[in-house]
Amino acid sequence: MLPGQANDIYEAPRQVLEMLDAELVEMKRCRSKGLCCGAGGAQMFKEEEQGEKRINIERTQEALETHSSYIAAACPFCNTMITDGVKNAEKEGDVKVLDIAEMVAASMEVKVS
Repeated sequence: MLPGQANDIYEAPRQVLEMLDAELVEMKRCRSKGLCCGAGGAQMFKEEEQGEKRINIERTQEALETHSSYIAAACPFCNTMITDGVKNAEKEGDVKVLDIAEMVAASMEVKVS
């Protein structure tokens, strides 16, 4: 979220994923209408506030609703907060949360026979 919301950068991370032949599935709130995972607002470091649910849980639910096998993050805060949300939903066996750089690195690994 951070690169897009803070710097109006939306297409570059998607273009990288497209180069990896990844099928992109967008969450219902994305790009300029994206919802921050909460860590950029220090939710990761402070006590709970009154509300219906934690912001990272809400954002993770939106990601899980896409039924994707991977959730790509372009922000280290999002990676941590969404990973926590996936664990909370007990979906670690179904979904992997990866930084886009991790996905690029994995695509570059040479398999030795």
